[in-house]
Amino acid sequence: MTKKQKKVLIRIIISALLTATGILIPADEAVKTVLFLSAYFIIGYDILRKAIKGIFNGQLLDENFLMAVATIGAIVLAVSGKGDYIEAVAVMLFYQTGELFQSYAVGKSRKNIAKLMDIRPEYANIEKDGILTQVSPDSVAVGTVISVLPGERIPIDSIVEEGESALDTSALTGESVPRDVEPGDSVVSGCINISGVLKLRTEKEFGESSVCRILELVENATSRKSKSENFISKFARIYTPIVCACALVLAVGVPLVMLLSRNVATWGEWLYRGLTFLVVSCPCALVISIPLSFFSGIGGASRAGVLIKGSNYMEILAKTDVVVFDKTGTLTKGNFKVNSVFAVDGNREKLLEYALLAESASSHPISRSLMEAYGKEPDFSRAYDITEAGGKGVSATVDGVKVSVGNTKLMDEVGVEYAQVEDAGTTVHVAFDGSYAGYIVIRDELKKTTARAVSELKKTGIRKTVMLTGDNEKTAQHIAKEAGIDLVYSELLPQDKVSKLEKLLEEQKKGRYLAFVGDGINDAPVISRADVGIAMGGMGSQAAIEAADIVLMDDDLQKVGDAIRLSRKCIGIVYENTVFAIGIKLLCLILTAAGFANMWLAIFADVGVMVLAVINAMRALHVKNV
Repeated sequence: MTKKQKKVLIRIIISALLTATGILIPADEAVKTVLFLSAYFIIGYDILRKAIKGIFNGQLLDENFLMAVATIGAIVLAVSGKGDYIEAVAVMLFYQTGELFQSYAVGKSRKNIAKLMDIRPEYANIEKDGILTQVSPDSVAVGTVISVLPGERIPIDSIVEEGESALDTSALTGESVPRDVEPGDSVVSGCINISGVLKLRTEKEFGESSVCRILELVENATSRKSKSENFISKFARIYTPIVCACALVLAVGVPLVMLLSRNVATWGEWLYRGLTFLVVSCPCALVISIPLSFFSGIGGASRAGVLIKGSNYMEILAKTDVVVFDKTGTLTKGNFKVNSVFAVDGNREKLLEYALLAESASSHPISRSLMEAYGKEPDFSRAYDITEAGGKGVSATVDGVKVSVGNTKLMDEVGVEYAQVEDAGTTVHVAFDGSYAGYIVIRDELKKTTARAVSELKKTGIRKTVMLTGDNEKTAQHIAKEAGIDLVYSELLPQDKVSKLEKLLEEQKKGRYLAFVGDGINDAPVISRADVGIAMGGMGSQAAIEAADIVLMDDDLQKVGDAIRLSRKCIGIVYENTVFAIGIKLLCLILTAAGFANMWLAIFADVGVMVLAVINAMRALHVKNV
């Protein structure tokens, strides 16, 4: 508990003891009155102060005002002999108890976010003259070698230069199994080094590292409100003046009509009903529990390695029934390997070498796969006049020969008749000086979790899964069949992916949404256009992560299904609390107006409903067995 919460708890205990003493001791009415009023002001002085401030600040009809008017009215009735001090004290006492419970629940929810905030590294170790010196991560330049000792956090995204160790990645990914790393492996900031000493070469500045991106995403998440939260805010602004007017009608209007119609006007009874109506009407359960449900859901998801940038995206994800995937790096590993080489003149080594030299300026995985297959250090100075045709391939001059390397679209553009390849995989066609020279078949492997993740998605009720790729039809169909994807669109340029997504969006029924899952720079426009964009946070590009609404921190596609289930659970809790709170409120308001309810029922309707709604909201924190 915080100091503030402890003070409120002490006030509740003192007020309850004074009230119990006033009820139980055989004293005269004056002593009892002093005890009850003392208990009332001890527990309620801050509510009265807030109500007065609200009046001067123009916030007249908030819950503090409602509580103040109702309880002061009850005291006035008690002074006149037509009411009971205990009711005024009890209303304030139970209200403060409910507020304390709600404050504790929000605090617990915030602690889950705070645990994630603990991943911020405090320092980085730089070796100077054989001595490790701790410096601020902000001051470490890209390319600097830093040392990470066992038990320390990795401060900046880096590449392992020396050493082997196991990393605890649970704070970022929710995955409890340590990850083994060795020289050449990429490591992200925020992970804890478990065993050996690691020497790392930094790849990014601290401000651009994973840990900073995560913290920024989480800190900004609660600023994006869902339709449900906006509805509750608007509802409260309209609802509160209406119920205040109804309470005024009950307290003054009804007895006045009775008086004018020459009936006996029981002012005390109707004033009591009006005050009770005010206590019942307080919309605390809705105003508190709905945002808390979303806040808990976002906190629970972050513990599982799913960062949701706002409750509005959680609401959309819950109503998603179509999931569209990029292929390379999302469904597949993105580790291309040369499977076969065919040269028209039989010189496969020359074909591979010239293709590699033409691709030398490209960062595409195909270029890396050609380098790996070539197995030697090429002389890149032999290639010049390199031009890249987006979504088609590259052209260059190598040893004076015009080399074109790419897909069938590039061959058509060059005017070369190419071979029809039956092998499953990405076919890279090669032409020398406008004549067909041969082809290279490169294959990418499906991720181990892909087929299971797609299968689990369908179990959540996803109506259709789609794959968009620039690969040829044969390769795309092969991958889709292995993954269990329903619909495939192949041979797409980056701009074609956006157009295809637009058509898929047009086919969506009203109230149903589409999610796109991708990882590359060329996926950023599609991620932005989807109803909800999901990016791979571990290996995904910075552009894709910034454009996305949801980030999977460990690139595990099974987290997509987890995020959908968690979102649906959270929205279900929101609907439960909304129906429950409004239903109980309306029932109690009708009973109060009809004279069948007293102040004690009002206390249950206000505080009891709020406590039950908050308990229900806290279920969104728990992500196991979602």
